[in-house]
Amino acid sequence: PLDGNLLYADVFARWAQPVVIVARTGLGTINHSLMTIEALRHRGIAILGVAFSGEAVEDSEATICRIGQVKRLGRLPRLATLDADTLRTAFAANFDIEDFA
Repeated sequence: PLDGNLLYADVFARWAQPVVIVARTGLGTINHSLMTIEALRHRGIAILGVAFSGEAVEDSEATICRIGQVKRLGRLPRLATLDADTLRTAFAANFDIEDFA
């Protein structure tokens, strides 16, 4: 929560813009991601898609997108060095910028 009563989902609903869900690829991500999708849809928040973060777990990624009926935007692998250049390079290699338009 942002304060005692205000959730990020409330802010996203006020903005009325599609959101990108960022989901790690570890244990528990299927359940967590599907609950997030459901909560956003319950509030009428459009979902642009899911961007995954971490090591590839293709079955989990596919399951989330299939059951949640959302687009897979890509996956950002773990980066040994995290700075603007490595992030820019990894994003260009793993995502299509047109998916975010």
